Amino acid sequence: MALESTAKVVLGCVAFSIFWVLAVFPSVPFMPVGRTAGSLLGAMLMVLFRVMTPEQAYAAIDLPILGLLFGTMVVSIFLERADMFQYLGSMLSWKSRGSKDLLFRVCLVSAVASALFTNDTTCVVLTEFILKVARQNNLPPQPFLLALASSSNIGSSATPIGNPQNLVIAVTSGISFGSFLFGIFPAMIVGVITNTCILLCYFWKHLSVDKERDQESAGGQDVVVADDEVTSHRFTPARMSRANSVNGDADYMNEPIRRSDSMSRSKSYNSEGDRDIQVAIRSVRASSMSQEMVEVSTVCDRRDDGPRKVTRTTSRQRSVIIEDAPEHIFDGDEKEKPLEEEVVKQKKWKVLAWKTAVYLTTLGMLVSLLMGLNMSWTAITAALVLLALDFTDAQACLEKVSYSLLIFFCGMFITVDGFNRTGIPNALWELVEPHARIDSAKGIALLAVVILVLSNVASNVPTVLLLGTRVAASAGAISPASEKKAWLILAWVSTVAGNLTLLGSAANLIVCEQARRAQFHGYNLTFWSHLRFGVPSTIIVTAIGLIIVVSY
Repeated sequence: MALESTAKVVLGCVAFSIFWVLAVFPSVPFMPVGRTAGSLLGAMLMVLFRVMTPEQAYAAIDLPILGLLFGTMVVSIFLERADMFQYLGSMLSWKSRGSKDLLFRVCLVSAVASALFTNDTTCVVLTEFILKVARQNNLPPQPFLLALASSSNIGSSATPIGNPQNLVIAVTSGISFGSFLFGIFPAMIVGVITNTCILLCYFWKHLSVDKERDQESAGGQDVVVADDEVTSHRFTPARMSRANSVNGDADYMNEPIRRSDSMSRSKSYNSEGDRDIQVAIRSVRASSMSQEMVEVSTVCDRRDDGPRKVTRTTSRQRSVIIEDAPEHIFDGDEKEKPLEEEVVKQKKWKVLAWKTAVYLTTLGMLVSLLMGLNMSWTAITAALVLLALDFTDAQACLEKVSYSLLIFFCGMFITVDGFNRTGIPNALWELVEPHARIDSAKGIALLAVVILVLSNVASNVPTVLLLGTRVAASAGAISPASEKKAWLILAWVSTVAGNLTLLGSAANLIVCEQARRAQFHGYNLTFWSHLRFGVPSTIIVTAIGLIIVVSY
């Protein structure tokens, strides 16, 4: 493809540059509008500058990719409501044998979860949980946050639904879910193990510090997080915000009545004359060392002809006022207890049945994808089944979908397609292509370097959109098997490339921001602390994985 006119090339470069700056640096001082608005701005400029027509802009939007992304978001939301991520988090601290064992679990759990539920979702859900577990065990947060971010990126490379660039590759190339999985899964497993070993070597001294010594140095004032607090944290996967879940009802069922020494609560009882008698119970714990004086008197309630006892207790420190209801009211309450227990039991079974349906639907979706069914419609079907099984208005669930991400993809599709029409990407590829063929080790190494650098400069999804068809066409000239191998190489390298720098992957930024904003457990993961680990890890893991993918 020859270069377009000079005016189109210049204007197309301007539009793409604006998109790139706002996508990589969404909070630039001169225009802090964010990534979504930046992608729409780039798309609009491509049309206004007449680099492409409005019809070409609409045609550039890839609906199958958007459908697959939407479906996986909805499924992830329901899995979070069904406490799937809470169970995954509990696996991290269950019978842990020390800091190194905990680090290995973080790597393994985050990799597997990212392959099934996307890396961004995994990082959103597990970041603050890992911070709490590290604080509970008096461990430094940095190795565990790096383990979460890097392992999530590596693990997400194994499936087409693991990350956005894999979605693009799977839909564009037509590679089935099973072929994609079997082509990259071995490299993913070896990559996660290698990354874990690098983390252990890099942070061995930090993870070997004796816990008691840390407590002594802190003056015995360490903040210990309770187990129930560690296992109760939850996020909305698609939006990085807290959300209510079905487990809220489960908690209510497990504890129908909760008492607190520092709060006042009221309970209503029914009587024959007036069923709305309000009986207030106020209690404050009194000191066991103080002497109490108890005065009992009988008063009448305005709304009831019968008497009730009012017991007043005074002490030097606190006073306790207890108002007792008539005895016949408590007798009726005792009779209602079996009925309440039966209602609670029925609610428990309903929640259990609902969770089972969510897990079975998700499992059915994964099986359908392995069978080679259309990925986009399979994900949408699973999402609609879950919405139907919820038996409630779907608005509350659909509001949690990250529509800003879907709009970002629409704008990015248009902007990248307009930049391709200028002819610049094709001209640059023609210079590199003769030396980057995948039929030689030297060519594979050069191609990997190009993908690695471009993924960190232009981000991994635009890199896939720019290079995908060109790399596949070059490999297709060798053999059909080479074309498939080229797509898998692109998927592996563009994904692992996200571990190079803090800005290389959205998952890295999510971990960084979530950790920094975490209440009571905040930690600042800096660019340079990530880079010192990211560079050697990315180079080693990419090289080892490439050998496995190429030999597939």
